[in-house]
Amino acid sequence: MNYGFMRSLVFFTAALTFLSDRLTKYFVVRSVSDTGPVRIIPGIFHITLVMNNGAAFGMLKDKAALFVFVAMLAISLIIFYALRSGPMKAHVASALGLILGGASGNLVDRLRFGYVIDFLDFRVWPVFNLADSAITIGAAILVLGILSEIRNDDASSSRR
Repeated sequence: MNYGFMRSLVFFTAALTFLSDRLTKYFVVRSVSDTGPVRIIPGIFHITLVMNNGAAFGMLKDKAALFVFVAMLAISLIIFYALRSGPMKAHVASALGLILGGASGNLVDRLRFGYVIDFLDFRVWPVFNLADSAITIGAAILVLGILSEIRNDDASSSRR
């Protein structure tokens, strides 16, 4: 696929991720804040509104300036890479879009409220949101892609 399409894929994926994150947070805040947790699958999956002023799993509480800096740096680097790099594979473009959209969604929360709105509660894992999921999935896709390329390079070099 051509370079222009891949660049568009990065920004389309980021926009879709960002909008999904913002909309879900908006609806959860409007509908769950007064009612408390909503049981979707009792004991397994609930919608629980949490104002998280830390990082993942509530670590590093009250370090908002650090998180804003890291998010802005990640966002800037991804945008720079997407605009300046040569051709990229579809999985890389999609992964970068997921990370860009997720980082942007959580950055908006931190700048507006000083915390991130979390609400997905599986009861065996700390409460999280769609932006967190997008960042995690994007990072996993990048790592798996790198590992796959290393494996393919090793396999092709052993055939020589």
